[in-house]
Amino acid sequence: MKLTVVIVNYNVKSYLHQCLHSVERAIRGMNAEVVVVDNASTDGSLEMLAAEFPTVKTIVLDQNYGFA
Repeated sequence: MKLTVVIVNYNVKSYLHQCLHSVERAIRGMNAEVVVVDNASTDGSLEMLAAEFPTVKTIVLDQNYGFA
């Protein structure tokens, strides 16, 4: 079974950082992927993702579409 964890982010870099560390520990050894959907953050979230979580797939939106 493959698991996909989807996280929606908007200007909460520190919470995203903590969340991703937690998810990494939880899925260790599993067939899983992590996807972050970023709603046009301006707080450095994308730079942090690229530097510290290069295996996380990122979908970058051009505006804040919210959470559905």
